[in-house]
Amino acid sequence: MSVARVTEINASGDTIENAIRNGVERASQTLQNVEGVWVSDIKAPVENGQIREFRVNMKVTFILAE
Repeated sequence: MSVARVTEINASGDTIENAIRNGVERASQTLQNVEGVWVSDIKAPVENGQIREFRVNMKVTFILAE
């Protein structure tokens, strides 16, 4: 029987896709058996009328080692 755990992380990037990829890559450095992510929130701070970066809040699901 396997047991999964979920942790919430925040990541940023120049596009939404890059923000998600950056978050997954970083999470994979410290978490083993990452199975998936769920993006729960997207934010984009604006500076001088331009989007500075995209920020995502996401839940990362990983399987605990037996």
